Formats: sequence, C-alpha cells, structure tokens
Amino acid sequence: MGTTEGVFSALDNAKAQNYHLKAIVIAGMGFFTDAYDLFCITAVAKLIGRLYYFDPASHKPGKLPTQVNNAITGVALCGTLAGQLFFGWLGDKLGRKKVYGLTLAIMVGCALASGLSFGSTSKSVVSTLCFFRFWLGFGIGGDYPLSAVIMSEYANQKTRGGFVAAVFAMQGVGILVAGAVAMFVSKLFLAFYHAVDFQTDPVLSTQPEGDLVWRIVLMFGAIPAALTFYWRMKMPETARYTALVEGNHKKAALDMAKVLQKDILIEESNSRISVNPTPTYGFLSSEFIERHGFHLLGTTSTWFLLDIAFYSLQLTQKDVYPASGLVHKATTMNAIEEVYQLSKAMFVVAFFATVPGYWFTVYFIDKIGRYKIQLGGFLMMSIFMAILGYNYGNFRGEKYKCQSGSVKEYCGGNPMMFAILFGLTLFFANFGPNSTTFIVPAELFPARFRSTCHGISAAAGKAGAIIGAFVVQSYTNEDSSGGIKKAIMALSVVNLAGFFCT
Repeated sequence: MGTTEGVFSALDNAKAQNYHLKAIVIAGMGFFTDAYDLFCITAVAKLIGRLYYFDPASHKPGKLPTQVNNAITGVALCGTLAGQLFFGWLGDKLGRKKVYGLTLAIMVGCALASGLSFGSTSKSVVSTLCFFRFWLGFGIGGDYPLSAVIMSEYANQKTRGGFVAAVFAMQGVGILVAGAVAMFVSKLFLAFYHAVDFQTDPVLSTQPEGDLVWRIVLMFGAIPAALTFYWRMKMPETARYTALVEGNHKKAALDMAKVLQKDILIEESNSRISVNPTPTYGFLSSEFIERHGFHLLGTTSTWFLLDIAFYSLQLTQKDVYPASGLVHKATTMNAIEEVYQLSKAMFVVAFFATVPGYWFTVYFIDKIGRYKIQLGGFLMMSIFMAILGYNYGNFRGEKYKCQSGSVKEYCGGNPMMFAILFGLTLFFANFGPNSTTFIVPAELFPARFRSTCHGISAAAGKAGAIIGAFVVQSYTNEDSSGGIKKAIMALSVVNLAGFFCT
C-alpha cells in the first residue's frame, strides 16, 4: 500500500480514541468562545443603553437608539463575515495550523479590548466598543472554516459527522455560559447594591456599578480562548492537507503515526508523489463550477436563510422576552436587575432547548444523515414560528390590560406557551440546519478548496445574520406587538424557503 493510501486508510478506519477527543476539545473551545463573544452582548446591550443614553427629563430608563442597538449587536457579525472569507482562503494557501493560532490571538486581544472600551461620552464609548467588536468578529470568522475543516480532516469516516457536530455543539455551551456569566455577575452586583442602598430612585438611577457589569461580562470571553492557545499550537497539520495540497506524504504519515500511535507505511521513493494525483483545475474555474458549483450554491443559500432566522432569534431575546411577558418591563426594575432577569431567561431557554438540540445532532447525524436532519429542522422551525407569530397577541395578553401599582402592564396572556414554542424553534434550529450547514461544507469539497468553500458558505450565513441584526431587530426593538409579530411571521417564511433550498 502506498503512503497516501496508507495514511488515508488509517485515518478513515481509526477507532475513536484520545486524539479525536483532544481535537474536539481544542477546536470546540474555539467555538465555545465564538458563541460566548457573539451572544453575550444580548444580555448587556440594554444595560449599556440605560447607562449611556439616560435622559433625566424623560423620567424613563435609558434606551439605545435603534441604529446604535443594531450596530452594537451586529458589528461583530460584519467582522465575522470578513474573517470567514479571509481566513478561509488563507487556510487553503498556508495550511490549517499556521492560521489557527492567529485567529485565537485576535479573539483574546479584542475580547479584552471590548471590555476596556474607553471614552467620556456615549458616542466615544459605543464607537470604541464597535471598533473592537468588529475585529473580535474578524477573529471569530477565521475559527469557523478552520475548526470545521480541521476536525473533518482528523476524523474517521464512520463517525466524522458526529465529531464535527460535537465541535459545533460547543456553540450551544457558549450561549449557555454567556447567560450564566451575565446572571452570576449581575447577581453579585445586586447583592452589593442592596447591601449599600444609596439610590433614591432605583428604577431610573444608573448606578456606576453597572458600568463594571457589562465590561466584566465581555472580557470573560478572553479566558477560554487563552486557555486553549498552547494546545492549538501543538496540533500537527492535518494529514489530508499535508498529503493532498502540499504533496508531502512522508510528513503526513509521520504526523498521523504520532497521533494514531501506530506505524504507517512510508515509501521514500514516492513520499512526494500522489497515488491519485490531485486535480489541477482552479477555484471557480469552469471545471470547478461544473463539479461543485451546485454544491456551493446549496451550502451558501441554506446557511444564508438559516442564519437570518437563527441570529434574529438569538439577538432579539432582550426585546422579545419583555414584550412576551417572560421578563418584567424595564420600568419596574433597576438596570442591573434587568440584566439578571434577561440573562436568567436566556440561560433557561438555552439549557432546556438550545443545548439539547446540538447534542441530538451529535448523536443522530451518522445514523439518519445530514439531509433528513436539515429538512426536518427547517420544516419544524417554520411550523413553530408560524404558530408563534399568528398567536403572538394572545400569548402576550394584548387583550387584557391590567393595573399593577402605578405601572400599566399586559396580563392574562400565556407566556409559558410562548416560551415552549420559542424553545422548540431553537431546539429544531440546532437539531437541524444550524448544525448541518456547518458540517456539510467541511465534507463536500476537495481538500485544496475545502477551507475556502467553507468560509464562503459561512460568510453567506453571516450575511443572513447581518440582515437579522440590522433589519429584523429594527422591528423588535420598537417594543410593539405588531413589529415582533411581523418579524416572527416573516422568519417562518424564511425557514420554509430553507426547506426547499435543501
């Protein structure tokens, strides 16, 4: 057996062992950090508004202007799109390993810098925050194609889908921990706030301690990334890249012999000659378009449609939960209490719906396949969001206004049913297209173009996420039932389009 055949046979037939688990943890911690950094902003965005856009004359809690809110939550997505395209291309040019550490270093530095955003006015603080979050997103963007491709190229044939899905499932853990950290930090500050009660108006006041809350929450994202940096640098280049792109089969065999802890036949005479020569056609050439153009159209279109819905759901939780009755309105509590209530709702939904969806995919993907999971996920998302949107007014309790002290609230609705349907939508997003759109591009394309094509597919997804952040969120930020209802109904149609594009 030739060197290339021996290496690939050893990789494809290797039983799950320690190095697979180690690769999942190393790549997965990157995705944990990605999700934490992208979604922790949801828990603290309202706090930033109350701190920096408070107008004493209005006698209402401060609120981020719609465009500023969209910028704070969406600018990281713009950076992510750019990073996915750039690092995806660079991963095919320089190799997976050479680029992998750079993305992590960017993430660590910019997560810390985001929490240190400086300035004496609201404009300067928000501007520096947006600047650092753009570059944070740029680093996160590089992690998408590189983590997916590295795990795919390390994995064996039988359980490859489950391994890649396990890496992506760490996104769910990152979302869960984002809620947990925001909840823990705000609870600590609340304990201090009540112990040292110096506020004359706890609802309208913007206690200076709140400025530390959002900064600590954002800066925490640097810790898990920094902890895995050393191990990322110790990972060898993937054997498939070394053999198929660099053409160095001897080095590929030696690298894999170390991680597999078994000897792989090395033939000196053909150590730089492919047994099956790598195709010579270029990226986006007519032959590439003929062979893979339809595949690339499929991966980009479905990821684009999925992320419009998925990121809209994740980023608008801060607006949807209060409007639906799951969280009290801002006019009933102080700024830090609002962070605690929002992050608690985020944590509960993530724990019972978001995270289980990811791990259902890990368990079932190699049993029932990518195609059925993606079809079923899109369809169920569309159905649940249609029900949620159509009945939104009833769930919110629009028809039943009641008086609670001096505050007029909606009551008599069914926030529990709203939570169940919202949770089921997130469950089937993750036991569905949110996972499969990440996995399929890492398997579908040749090694020479794999990172680039995954980066393009992921960037198409982030283009959809940007629509969610800057368009859909504009409707939900208006605090009106009509805007949220229209947004949910529109997203149901988007999911149905994803079903047909699959």
